[in-house]
Amino acid sequence: MTLRTILVCLTGTKSAAPLLKTAALLARRDNAHVIGLFVTESLVMYPGIAVHVPEVSFKGFIASQQAHAKEIKAIFDEHTRSEDFPSEWRKISSENGLLADTIVASARSVDLVMMAQEDDGEDRPSVNNLQERVIKECGRPVMVVPHDYDGDKLGENIVLGWSDTREATRAMHDLINVASTEAGVRVVRVGKPPSNTLADHAANDLAMALARHGLHVEIVHRDKDGEKVSDVLNHEAFEMGADMLATGAFGHSRAYDFVIGAATRALLNDAKLPVLFSK
Repeated sequence: MTLRTILVCLTGTKSAAPLLKTAALLARRDNAHVIGLFVTESLVMYPGIAVHVPEVSFKGFIASQQAHAKEIKAIFDEHTRSEDFPSEWRKISSENGLLADTIVASARSVDLVMMAQEDDGEDRPSVNNLQERVIKECGRPVMVVPHDYDGDKLGENIVLGWSDTREATRAMHDLINVASTEAGVRVVRVGKPPSNTLADHAANDLAMALARHGLHVEIVHRDKDGEKVSDVLNHEAFEMGADMLATGAFGHSRAYDFVIGAATRALLNDAKLPVLFSK
């Protein structure tokens, strides 16, 4: 239940402050090292497309990137200068023009990645589907924070969406580092409840494993009743007064997600609380 390095991916001026405020809740608790990462983009020209780009356009693009980085750094400094936890500003150039590749490479050495929820009004259109790629490829837990989130607690009351999958198992173990000491965890199984909950050995063993870390765990079974899984988890979090959700991410094939719909994408778009995604 200790975080040592938190990577905060800063992509826009609108989302930077809520994201840094949320990261500080965890960093203060564990005296974690916070890295504020801003990736500057490259103007990529694709082979086979004969387009002349004037030098003034290149210079203008670079200037806008530098100005944006300066704005983001000012927000980062404002939220970290008075804190006791160590912090570090990193500005990295994305040589191939893809933000996700650079973030993934930076994420592999940290305990937790924090990103802002996508916003249609974001000032960097290139961040579209960025969270999805990072979650799938970085190999680290990724917490996505709503762009207007203003909570003052994190990791004290957690809803864990549980199923017998590799991704959910990762989420269960990843939340241990994010949870506060003696946090409450509600393990939610979505689907038809079993006739005998005591025979749900997988969930019961999971609850005991979490309890050995000092967490207060309860298991609940919720039938969907026609709702989406994401709606069930959101409703459960609201009723519990939870301050975060944790769940496995992208456990199905792309074809399944396209036809049936994906709980992960729904939570990425609609969650009102920070969500810890594990893949």
